[in-house]
Amino acid sequence: MKTRKAVKMALLTIVGLVFVWTFVFLWRKSQPEETVYEVVSPEKADLEKTTVATGKVEPRDEVEIKPQISGIIDILYKEAGQQVKKNEVIAKVKVIPELGTLNAAESRVRLAEINVRQAETDFGRVEQLHNDKLISDEEYEQSEVSLKQQREELQAAKDNLEIVRDGITQRSADISSTLIRSTIDGLILDVPVKVGNSVIMANTMNDGTTIATVADMNDLIFRGNIDETEVGRVHEGMPVKLTIGALQDLTFDATLEYISPKATEDNGANQFEIKAAVEAPDSVVIRSGYSANAEIVLERAARTLAIPEGCVEFDGDSTFVYVLTDSVPHQRFRRTPIAVGLSDGIRIAVLRGLTEQDKVRGVEKQQ
Repeated sequence: MKTRKAVKMALLTIVGLVFVWTFVFLWRKSQPEETVYEVVSPEKADLEKTTVATGKVEPRDEVEIKPQISGIIDILYKEAGQQVKKNEVIAKVKVIPELGTLNAAESRVRLAEINVRQAETDFGRVEQLHNDKLISDEEYEQSEVSLKQQREELQAAKDNLEIVRDGITQRSADISSTLIRSTIDGLILDVPVKVGNSVIMANTMNDGTTIATVADMNDLIFRGNIDETEVGRVHEGMPVKLTIGALQDLTFDATLEYISPKATEDNGANQFEIKAAVEAPDSVVIRSGYSANAEIVLERAARTLAIPEGCVEFDGDSTFVYVLTDSVPHQRFRRTPIAVGLSDGIRIAVLRGLTEQDKVRGVEKQQ
């Protein structure tokens, strides 16, 4: 009997303890959980509002070298990536004459030879008559001039034949139009032709074939676009910080020198083209067409009182923060109106309403 009674008492005790524990657990769960916030103090900081324009780096001027005569590429002396000096030969063009033009040029030479022989015969007769005192000096001089004219016409016909047939005359080999020369000092960016390709000279009907593209890689610019919402706050002469995708560890100084007066539409947004002169050291190799980002400082605030922007509550045109008034036994805050200024996207300037001694409610702490 005593054993049964003891077991019954033990069971009742256990049931009672479970009931009490359940009651305490439910009571605790019903109590509101205290929220604890991080607190931050306003501090002096330098703030900058910037915008970033995307674009690429390229030479200020790229010169397309075109032939002055039509023909076929016979020799290429240079290739892309090589430096070239002004008047240095890049390629040689072999002229393929048009049959009708060639026949006409050959016929002109033959006719000129006939006229020279006839003029020489006539001059021989006139010279003999002049020696015999049978004609005047004037007639003799006219015959001599006629002979010189026919000889000059023969030389012109031969030069024309050489130009039609070879693209060059023996008397002007140093200025041959078959030798394609660079017009500037620079780097050859591209040679889009190969030996054997046909090329044509520029004329009123077409732009001509590009033999090579040459640029001065010591004079680079950044070319990009800026949104219409920010273009009113930039101006020529502003400093620019340039980062190039292929050279991620480096930044380059640049100076804004051009803002387009006309917008272009891009995916429904109006964009304005900008250009900035790039200052790059000689030790860094920058290739034409590198993608780049240009950071432009639109506004600055030096040594201004600032707090994290996430601490600010925006309510219409008004802004508020929660200032710590007590931390024992629980945190208590007072909603305080403030005036704010420049924001860099992370911190915001406080113009009125806070001091450096105040503590402001920040983000909720993780429990």
